Amino acid sequence: MQGLKTATPADVGMSPERTQGIVQALQRDVDSGRLPGASVLVSRRGRVVLDAAVGLLDPARNVPMGTDAIFRIYSMTKPIVSLAALMLVEQGRLLLGDPVGKYVPGFLHQQVAVSTLQGIDLVPAARPSTVQDLLRHTAGLTYEFTGNGHVNQLYSQAGLGDRQQTNAELCERLAALPLAHHPGTTWAYSRATDVLGRVIEVITGQPLGAFLREAILQPLGMNDTAFFVPPEQHHRIAEAFEHDPDGGTQMPMHDPREVPALEMGGGGLMSTLHDYARFLQCLCNGGELDGQRLLSPCTLAWMTADHLGSAIDHANNPLLPPGHGFGLGFAVRTEAGVAPVPGSLGTYHWSGIGGTHFFVDPAQELFAIFMAQAPNQRIHYRSVMRGLVYGALVE
Repeated sequence: MQGLKTATPADVGMSPERTQGIVQALQRDVDSGRLPGASVLVSRRGRVVLDAAVGLLDPARNVPMGTDAIFRIYSMTKPIVSLAALMLVEQGRLLLGDPVGKYVPGFLHQQVAVSTLQGIDLVPAARPSTVQDLLRHTAGLTYEFTGNGHVNQLYSQAGLGDRQQTNAELCERLAALPLAHHPGTTWAYSRATDVLGRVIEVITGQPLGAFLREAILQPLGMNDTAFFVPPEQHHRIAEAFEHDPDGGTQMPMHDPREVPALEMGGGGLMSTLHDYARFLQCLCNGGELDGQRLLSPCTLAWMTADHLGSAIDHANNPLLPPGHGFGLGFAVRTEAGVAPVPGSLGTYHWSGIGGTHFFVDPAQELFAIFMAQAPNQRIHYRSVMRGLVYGALVE
């Protein structure tokens, strides 16, 4: 298991039958044709107790899924890039209170699109966005696919997803567009982490991918995590069904074989179950793995605390469940109840639009990762996995 310790479920307070039931439940969905394939890993008290794969790696080729499969992890890129930014804070090279415009000048004098009875007015932003705003998605930015408002539509028309532009070019395009909200007022899931990736490039003088490799991926032994998959590993790429099994329009996904100019901090990485497990185990260890310390436990506690509080509007957003706030790169559980999924106070999580997700429960010394390329079923499996994993805890 790539250097991580293992145990039987019973050794760490989990039911062997219920732990195996996680695999059986996923296999049922494979057998019914709803899930092409998946790999899943569960760790408790620092030991991996489940490391399994079901179904097919690529339905078109009838290749079985393996635990070494390479997935498009999309927004699970964000926690890695957020960690990189906090490492720069610890080195004294970055302050979260810095205005984004210090690094990307176009963000110094932004305007906000405001709806009026006469249409859309552009007004000066009440204050500049900061690096903290980027990390917690309060910078006033948005995504083209999170709504049909005026700014969402401008994003759609601006070609922001072009993988042949650079991070610098993407940020120039973003800075030229109006904000959807005044910075610091509203939690809105957004391209903020893409901008954070550019901030990291400006500070380090390196392409984002090179800095991530040097600072995080190589020290943690995450050798299969990158912005593209090299030719000799193409046979390990996981693929989705050609058609949505639920009858919807299947979401198109990018080609991991293509070497992009855009090393997108918000969603560009490919990774594996075992690589991402090493990243999460580092977080569970307080920022250290196998003698490699990336972050102080104090900084990590700050990173995984709620940074929204009551002053920032984050209600009625389907991407941030009730009973949750947001930290510096993760959704964070703030109430024991209210949320529609089980979990302890302080549990933090995130996911990718292609069908991958993880959660970390520090109180239970628990983390779980689900990897699949099932974009239209992604929300379903986030909830299913919570019930299965917590159902297996017996002490």
